[in-house]
Amino acid sequence: MKGKALLGFHEGRRLKAYKDSLGYWTVGVGHLLPDPLNPKWEGYVITDKQCDDLFDSDILEHQHMIDVDARWVYGLDEVRAYVVLDMTYNMGIEPFDEDGFKDWPIFVAQLKAGQWKAAAKNMRSTKWAKQVKGRATRLARMIETGRWPSEAGVPTIQ
Repeated sequence: MKGKALLGFHEGRRLKAYKDSLGYWTVGVGHLLPDPLNPKWEGYVITDKQCDDLFDSDILEHQHMIDVDARWVYGLDEVRAYVVLDMTYNMGIEPFDEDGFKDWPIFVAQLKAGQWKAAAKNMRSTKWAKQVKGRATRLARMIETGRWPSEAGVPTIQ
């Protein structure tokens, strides 16, 4: 699945727990550990199978968030819907759930209206884009073109 490969590429894969950019204990493919500020996670290691299982479970969890709180995503084509899933995996559902709290209403409206260039420009202007750099560049290009990275002139996912 291209979407899963893209998400794995963006998140990376680590079997040993590490602190993410915000200082939260994380393991596997961007899996936030319970009580993520607790130092007990230092040295925690999982197996490849556990990593794969957590990743599959986390994808389903984020797809469920979209099912419940952002069904409008299903009006997008496959590539752009996966961009929102990737962003949800990274930031949570909050920017996309339209509940009025920390939402990205202009971005969501641009996506719903098919204003791809404006939506991509909007993505690039966010604090999130400055934090995730290449990920945001790649995802914005996907919003603009509606194509997976290897077909859109950005690095191929290996």
